[in-house]
Amino acid sequence: MVVFNILKLYRGFDKQNRDWPQIYVILLASLGGFSSCALFSWPSPSIPILISNSSYIEYVTLEEASYFSIISSISTIVATPLVAILMNAIGRKKMITFMAIPHMLSWILIAVARNIICLYVSRAIYGISDAILYCVIPTYVSEIATPKVRGSWGNLIMISVFLGQFLINVVGAYYDIITTALVFVTLPIVHFALMLSAPESPYFLLMKNKETHAEESLKYLRWNENVKEEFTLLVKDVQRQTSESGTLMDLFIIETNRKALSIALAMRMFQQFSGFSAFAVYTQYMFSLAGGNLLASDCAIIFTGVSLLAGTLSSLVVDKFGRRPLMVFSNLGCTIALSIESIYFLIMHETNLNVSDFTWVPLAGMVLYIITSTAGLGILPSLMVGELFSASIKSKAVGVLSIFFSFCTIFVPKLFQLLSTNFHILVFVAMDGRYGESGDVNSAPGVDNNAWTMDIGGSVPYHNNNPSNSQIGKT
Repeated sequence: MVVFNILKLYRGFDKQNRDWPQIYVILLASLGGFSSCALFSWPSPSIPILISNSSYIEYVTLEEASYFSIISSISTIVATPLVAILMNAIGRKKMITFMAIPHMLSWILIAVARNIICLYVSRAIYGISDAILYCVIPTYVSEIATPKVRGSWGNLIMISVFLGQFLINVVGAYYDIITTALVFVTLPIVHFALMLSAPESPYFLLMKNKETHAEESLKYLRWNENVKEEFTLLVKDVQRQTSESGTLMDLFIIETNRKALSIALAMRMFQQFSGFSAFAVYTQYMFSLAGGNLLASDCAIIFTGVSLLAGTLSSLVVDKFGRRPLMVFSNLGCTIALSIESIYFLIMHETNLNVSDFTWVPLAGMVLYIITSTAGLGILPSLMVGELFSASIKSKAVGVLSIFFSFCTIFVPKLFQLLSTNFHILVFVAMDGRYGESGDVNSAPGVDNNAWTMDIGGSVPYHNNNPSNSQIGKT
C-alpha cells in the first residue's frame, strides 16, 4: 500500500491507465509461476548431462532421473491440503510471497549437490511451491482483477510459465548445472522482494471482516479513490457466498459445483495427456532420440521459444475467439501434430524406408504441436480454475484440482520415460491417443483429446464476462 500512497501524488494516473495496478500485481504473482516452471523444466537440459556422466554429480541413470518429476509431484500432493487451508487462514498474498522460499532452497541444493539424493531433496522442496502455484495464484488473480483485465492479462501466469521453460533451456544449453542454478536462484529473491508491495485480495480481507483494508486494497487495484459502488456490491457478494455451505462434500453434491469440477478436471486431463508435462521435462532428451541435423539443445530452444511466442499471442485472442472454440482447435491440432510424429517414428523404427531426407519432421511436428496446444490446452485450464467456482468452495476445488494435476504429472512423464526406453515410437503414439488395437480409439493407451473435448465442448463457456467468483452454473 506504500506504493499506492506514493504514486497517488501523480494525479495524471487517476483518469487514465487505471488497469495498470491490476496488471502490475498479476505480473508480480506471475514471477512465482516463472520461477516454478524453470524448476519444473530443469530436468530438460540437466538429464542429458547427468546420464552422460559428464557432470560433477555421480553417474545417474535415466530411470533414476525419471523420479525428478515424480518426487516433486508427490510433494505437491502432500502439501496441497495444507496450502488450501492456509490460503484462507493467512491470505493469498502471504502464501504467494512464501513460495519464493522453497524456490531458493531448491536452487541452492542443486548448486551444492554431489549426489542424486540431494537432487531428490531439492525436487521435494520445490514441489511445495507448486501447490501454491496451482491453488493460490489462480484464486488471487481471479479475485483482484476485473473480467476485462483478467481476460486480457490473466494469462500472464501461463506466459511466465512458458518463459521459465524457455529460459531454463537456453541457460542450461550453454552453462553447467551449478552455474544455471546460481543464475536462477536470483528469481525467487526478486519475487519475494516485489511481492511485499502487492495488496492482499479484497475478497480475502472481507472474508476476515477487514472492511477498511479491503476498501484500500480495492482503491489501489482500481486506481480510483471512489470505489464505493463496487465495494458495496463486493461486500454483499462475499457475505452471500461465505454464508453458503462450503464443505468438501458440497463440491460433489451440489450440481453446479460438480459440473464445474468435471469441466476443470477434464481440461487438466486433456492438457497433461497431450504430453504437456512430459515434453517439458524431457525436451532435450526427446530431440536427442529423434536425431537430425540440429543439436538437441538447439531444438529444445526452438521448441520452447515457439511455445513462449504462441502462448503470448494466444493470450491476446482468448476473449476474441472464445474459450470453447480454442479448446476444440487446440485438441484437434495436438492430435494432428502427434499423429505426424507417430507416423514418422513408426516408419523410422519399424520399416526399412530411408527417412534421412525427413529429419526435420520431428522438430516441425513438435512446433505444430506447441502452437496448437498453447492456443487452448496450455493456457485455458489455469485461467479458468479461478473463474469456475464460488468463493465458498474455491479453496476446496483448487485443492482437488491440484492433487489431480499432480497425479497426472507423475504418470505422464513416467509413461514417456518407460515408452522411450522400451518402445521408442510409442512415446508419441501414446500421447496422441489415437493408436489402439483394431484401430479403436477407445482402446488407445493414451487419451483421444479431440474426441473427448467434443463431449464437454458444450459445457465450456465461450467467454468469461462474470465477476471473479463466477460459477459454471452462472456462465
